[in-house]
Amino acid sequence: MDEARPLWATPLQFVFACISYAVGLGNVWRFPYLCQMYGGGSFLVPYLIMLTVEGMPLLYLELAVGQRMRQGSIGAWRTINPYLSGVGVASVVVSFFLSMYYNVINAWAFWYLFHSFQDPLPWSMCPLNGNRTGYDEECEKASSTQYFWYRKTLNISPSIQESGAVQWEPALCLILAWLLVYLCILRGTESTGKVVYFTALLPYCVLIIYLVRGLTLHGATNGLAYMFTPKMEQLANPKAWINAATQIFFSLGLGFGSLIAFASYNEPSNNCQKHAVIVSIINSSTSIFASVVTFSIYGFKATFNYESCLNKVILLLTNSFDLEDGFLTVSNLEEVKSYLASAYPSKYSEVFPQIKNCSLESELETAVQGTGLAFIVYTEAIKNMEVSQLWSVLYFFMLLMLGIGSMLGNTAAILTPLTDSKVISSYLPKEAISGLVCLVSCAIGLVFTVEAGNYWFDIFNDYAATLPLLLIVLVEAAAVCYLYGLRRFESDLKAMTGHALNWYWKAMWGGVSPLLIISLFVFYLSDYIITGTLQYQAWDASQGQLVTKDYPPYALAIIGLLVASSTMCIPLGALGTFIVRHLKQGDTASVA
Repeated sequence: MDEARPLWATPLQFVFACISYAVGLGNVWRFPYLCQMYGGGSFLVPYLIMLTVEGMPLLYLELAVGQRMRQGSIGAWRTINPYLSGVGVASVVVSFFLSMYYNVINAWAFWYLFHSFQDPLPWSMCPLNGNRTGYDEECEKASSTQYFWYRKTLNISPSIQESGAVQWEPALCLILAWLLVYLCILRGTESTGKVVYFTALLPYCVLIIYLVRGLTLHGATNGLAYMFTPKMEQLANPKAWINAATQIFFSLGLGFGSLIAFASYNEPSNNCQKHAVIVSIINSSTSIFASVVTFSIYGFKATFNYESCLNKVILLLTNSFDLEDGFLTVSNLEEVKSYLASAYPSKYSEVFPQIKNCSLESELETAVQGTGLAFIVYTEAIKNMEVSQLWSVLYFFMLLMLGIGSMLGNTAAILTPLTDSKVISSYLPKEAISGLVCLVSCAIGLVFTVEAGNYWFDIFNDYAATLPLLLIVLVEAAAVCYLYGLRRFESDLKAMTGHALNWYWKAMWGGVSPLLIISLFVFYLSDYIITGTLQYQAWDASQGQLVTKDYPPYALAIIGLLVASSTMCIPLGALGTFIVRHLKQGDTASVA
């Protein structure tokens, strides 16, 4: 089987595949948020420590398992121990859940990319109301970028209970996204190996262009100063360390089976230790690089909003007190406000409720992550740039490349165990298996294009792959070290690569990394219990803002099902193996 197994054309192709998979949307829209929340530059301390004790060792472990066993996740863990076949199945289930909703982000990126060619950009201003006497009320209460996202893109319902109809435009974009993924994976490593050069390299080209542009924007230095000014007191905050560990864990894509699948197509002599270190460092460096770009944009947006706020206050006071044009400026605003308050107390008290409190610091502290950062905050900054269409096209093209690169890894985690199966591959060619996986995922993914689809997207994003992945990787580390045997695995690696395993990797695999995963698992479990009734953010069109609501019982049941359907594969797989073995022993005894 090894001789017939497809291989990467070069080791570089494998590295690019891993980088394309690991470097994803989380690097662009979650890491900057965590820097903003947990002390700016000081967040790098727990982040780099967690990279050393958790991210790099576990990445190497998965690459080594895939390369040694030369099978997808199901076959690899069954080879290590027959009772562990459920670990591979759990990885496939989680990857299937991820692929169902993750490609919706690519559909949204396509939607915004297509609209980026319009002049002016459709999210740059509010549309007129029905009788064309003013602007749309919902848009005026929110903002033009929020309106375009929640109303024009999602056409979101007021709650998860009101499902609504499928939105045909996002649905068509989703079909297009899946068609693109299918074309990329059609011929396995042969086609994926060529695509990863683009999906890995092009985002860096766009980020570099954006960095040059970002640093020349007015107010960019305000954002960068905010990012790099360390708040050392945050180092004493346990949540900073927990979020650093979580970010490393999910950013590298551990536990999905994608890394095992990619490594299974390596030559046995490939130096996977070196590649694990390279991929880890590039992934983390990209997060920091993307944060510099993001915070330069943040600074521009915050400064623009701050100065717009000041200009509105100046205009209000000038008109209210018949001041001479140009008399009131930003530099003397506070002084003049104090004078007007003392000289004209009654009139000033009438105007006072309309005077906004303008603060650059509060603008910079507005922390947003995920789709809110990608489709609201960034679009708000882009619309105020010169040649905004160009920057919009570049940005959403970059998001699309990042998303497609991650999808190649997700689909590989599903397809490799299926194509490795002699039963399935004897009936269906590789192209048909790939097509069926894409078709089923796309059909189920249409759920996320209904009016309540974004609420279901959040459920899958928050719960489908959090606790299950932690459990999967914990079992993986324990299985290699204590079931297969660390000494045995060490001798396998030395025979394969010619390199001995040093004390650092053994200490991390055998103790430090598993203990860290257990800590994360306990934290998330206790957090869910302490939180009580799970809640979600619903869009209230009448207020033009998000409001908090409780999940209905059936949504809570689906959350439980999402978590259980993958985690239960591990004990059920072990139980199934035990029963089959027991029955075989019984049959052998009866024949004897």
